[in-house]
Amino acid sequence: MGNDDCSVSISASPALLSWDFVIRIVLALVLALPLAAASAPSLLDILSDELQRNFTILKDKADPPPYYMDYTVTDDETESLDASLGTIESRGNEHLRFLDITLRVGTPQLDNYHLVNGQRGRFTHGEVLPLDDVPDAIRRRVWLETDRTYKLAARRLIEIKSNQQVKVKDADSSADFSSEPPAVYQEPPPAISVIDDQWAERARKWSAEVADHPDVLYSNVSLSSERLSKYMVSTEGTRLLHGRNFVSLSIVARGKATDGMDLVAMDDYQAADLAHLPAAADIEAAAKRVGQNLADLAQAPAVEPFVGPAILSGRAAAVFFHEIFGHRIEGHRQKSEAEGQTFTKSVGTAVLPSFLSVVFDPTRQTLNGVDLNGYYSYDDEGVKARPVTVVDNGILKTFLMSRSPIDGVDHSNGHGRRQPGLEVVSRQSNLIVESKKQVSEQALRDMLIAEIKRQNKPYGLYFDEITGGYTTTQRRGLQAFTVIPLMVYRVFADGRPDELVRGVDIVGTPLASFAKILATSDKPQVFNGYCGAESGQVPVSASSPAILVSEIEIQKKQHNQDRPPFLGRPIDPGATR
Repeated sequence: MGNDDCSVSISASPALLSWDFVIRIVLALVLALPLAAASAPSLLDILSDELQRNFTILKDKADPPPYYMDYTVTDDETESLDASLGTIESRGNEHLRFLDITLRVGTPQLDNYHLVNGQRGRFTHGEVLPLDDVPDAIRRRVWLETDRTYKLAARRLIEIKSNQQVKVKDADSSADFSSEPPAVYQEPPPAISVIDDQWAERARKWSAEVADHPDVLYSNVSLSSERLSKYMVSTEGTRLLHGRNFVSLSIVARGKATDGMDLVAMDDYQAADLAHLPAAADIEAAAKRVGQNLADLAQAPAVEPFVGPAILSGRAAAVFFHEIFGHRIEGHRQKSEAEGQTFTKSVGTAVLPSFLSVVFDPTRQTLNGVDLNGYYSYDDEGVKARPVTVVDNGILKTFLMSRSPIDGVDHSNGHGRRQPGLEVVSRQSNLIVESKKQVSEQALRDMLIAEIKRQNKPYGLYFDEITGGYTTTQRRGLQAFTVIPLMVYRVFADGRPDELVRGVDIVGTPLASFAKILATSDKPQVFNGYCGAESGQVPVSASSPAILVSEIEIQKKQHNQDRPPFLGRPIDPGATR
């Protein structure tokens, strides 16, 4: 005391400071060091230990023995809120862990994942695991789930071998599983973006702004924040921890036209963090615009079936390419005899106009300042993500591949994906359309006008906002697609203002549609969303400039004949009139 030196001292009576006492204290501290330094095993450690234990036992005692196993745990933490008509309808959070097991018996050439009549086996179901890293609790769940999965796999392999005795040989004789280098990587995802009371108040206000139009029967503002962490260990030596955050904000208005047609107007934003969303003032303006769009749709004429020239905005074109092209170059569709196999024999040939290229790049986190939903560092089979040029100057080069080989492509390119509880297949990531025939948006419109005149059509079409689409790729159905636009305008060659119309769906077949693309704009736009297919819902992005097509077909949208409400809209007694 009384000086500025830093020191540590133990206050004690001099009579207690014998050498025996000091030695006993030091010895106790030394013996305690291993206990203090020891830490509870991580989830990766628990999974790895149980994987090796179960794999060793099955290899030694089971018939047929497994030749490959992996455990994947998806830790999904979500916060969400929904606001409607100026009120909070729901608010909550959820945290779940799902275990998926891949267990292969047989050989890489022929195993339990082999297709039978175009159908895949399903072995995992996304077992729910404890949130706490308690070794015994997790190991018991993993042990029982491994036992269940093995029994299914062994039974399936017997069925496959029996089936081969009575069926003709598969057209695609490639192996069932590819050899890939193991991956070791650990990067815990960032903390979840918390939806606080300020965001709740904003959502409440925006939902009221949307509903501030007499034609709006229902408004909704939905905000969600999700943190995904993925853990994976495999018998090949893969050991991964990675993941990312997703934030989604949607603004929706619903109403009904006098003829009974249900009307929808919406806007939406996706980002990796709440801080990456647009400024609050911009979102408020979007909310007002959504309400006004619904009011405009209520007064717009219903469309009639039509075939003619059109411009698809960048977002509409992105969905167009995702639906009519992206699904058809997923690798597993080239192997299944149940699929239409539109491009299976087309590698090295022209499948798009020569000025277009298509790249799938899951390593891209942003594009022109927009966060991309289809970003990931490793796919769901532990293969490192990489960019894949699928079409180069119109020529098809390859397919999107998981670890299920096809004739001519023996290895994965990092596109094996799934929703927890389903089996991995090849899926899209970030689809990016590149064009060498770009013009300004005004020049593209001028080209549309010229095309309307050349074809002597009464008008052309401009597809602005869209909400999604779907497609059929299997042989048993029509090889067709549907894109669902929200805001569609008639464009007249005589200078009249564009006219908003409603009740429009874009329909067509893929091969005929590609040949109609004439040019693109010079400003790409991004569509973010979730794509549903055999392996469930996976986050995807698609980017494209606006495209001019010489011919597109629209049909009437199905709708009911329920009338709008008979009663007038309630009036808020506190409102200024």
